[in-house]
Amino acid sequence: MEFLCLICAEKLIEQMPASEAASHAGEYLQLMERLKESGHYVDCRRLLPAKTAATLRVRNQQVSVTDGPFAETKEQLGGFFILEAENIEEAIRLAAEIPGARIGCVEVRPIAEEFAPLGSSSVQ
Repeated sequence: MEFLCLICAEKLIEQMPASEAASHAGEYLQLMERLKESGHYVDCRRLLPAKTAATLRVRNQQVSVTDGPFAETKEQLGGFFILEAENIEEAIRLAAEIPGARIGCVEVRPIAEEFAPLGSSSVQ
């Protein structure tokens, strides 16, 4: 089963001193290699800062767009991993190794295997 790990932190890599950013990036590269070797790695991406985002809503066929993220918060969504794991417990164990978990938080969420009506998905 695949799990989405959303990485949030108050300080993103662009906001770190160069030496700290290089060390942090190195930790991510090492983790990615370990996850690839173990067969748990599906994908991983870093997101650009929230100030580059746009939030849109469609109401009565009208599109409304605002700059930035939906919610004002100190923590920003900085990136994600998609991991292959047997169950949520294994996914949490793997996500605990994500460097961003030490300076922010990681939300682990099962990914539905296919788009299906609500209530028909099973979570392990």
